[in-house]
Amino acid sequence: MPEQPDLTVYREALQTRIAGATLRRVRLASPFLLRTAMPPITEAEGKRVLGVERLAKRLLLRLEDDLWLVIHLMIAGRLHWVDADAGKPKGRALALLEFDTGTLSLTEAGTKRRASLHLVRGRSALAQFDKGGIDVLEATPEQFAQRLRSENHTLKRALTDQRLFSGIGNAYSDEILHRARLSPIAMTSKLGDADIARLHAAAQDVLIEWANRLHEQAAGDFPEKVTAFRPEMAVHGRFGKPCPVCGSPVQRIVYAENEANYCARCQTGGTLLADRALSRLLHKSWPRTLEE
Repeated sequence: MPEQPDLTVYREALQTRIAGATLRRVRLASPFLLRTAMPPITEAEGKRVLGVERLAKRLLLRLEDDLWLVIHLMIAGRLHWVDADAGKPKGRALALLEFDTGTLSLTEAGTKRRASLHLVRGRSALAQFDKGGIDVLEATPEQFAQRLRSENHTLKRALTDQRLFSGIGNAYSDEILHRARLSPIAMTSKLGDADIARLHAAAQDVLIEWANRLHEQAAGDFPEKVTAFRPEMAVHGRFGKPCPVCGSPVQRIVYAENEANYCARCQTGGTLLADRALSRLLHKSWPRTLEE
């Protein structure tokens, strides 16, 4: 799922391409994508784009007449851009937003249709999409600590809970926890002040670092390679590969459709965390430490 750094780069790329442009036509290929009926999507056509914003994991296209197009890419949704003089977009898209400067296409890999498009009127209507999480980059250490301690969860769950923190998902939470040298299953209620301060600094550093890195990789082009798995990442998606800090093999905990990646030596004192499926299968044979 595109997270804050990815969406920041998307927003910047769109701002330079469609701010001030007119949305000429909206073409929908999937009946499941559009989640609103009023105002009708045709009302967006012919409107000029006043700006592009981000709300947590959603992109907002602000149009004339106080209209807002709200795009949520979910897990497999991606955006693609073709300039007006470069022909038509390739591949099968769920939606095509045709501007006088080019065409923005929305695609979604797989068969599950989770991405969504809403058209609403008025900034107040955006409140339905705001789960209340604070932006880590704008939060003071005190605000971050207060929000983290407001509920007792594992760190992995707390960082990815959009009611607590905005825009952080599975990938960057792994990177933040590795940078902070904290276990993904450590409970928020048991963290000391120094741990929380380190986590806050790590969160800001990782999000800023990756936004800058993705911006440099795009090099002015539209970001076409948005993915949660990048070889430069420290632990996310790197199960079995060496930790860039200590060289120990990266470990993982698999749950539902996600997994948490971590370094046992850097984050858990060498202890291997129980995997719900595999540890139950192996019982006493499940290794407890990195040495085992």
